[in-house]
Amino acid sequence: MKIPGVSFSLNRALGITKAKQNFARKTGIPTTKAGLERKIGKMVINAIIGKK
Repeated sequence: MKIPGVSFSLNRALGITKAKQNFARKTGIPTTKAGLERKIGKMVINAIIGKK
């Protein structure tokens, strides 16, 4: 039985989430699947259209 509004994340407890966020901010490379797809999609569209 779970307590409503209370959750635990091992990744957050170990600092993995913060490390990934810092990496993404410094390099400009998203660390999530959706973020990578969005960035690559935008690059492809810009290459086709010719915008920078």
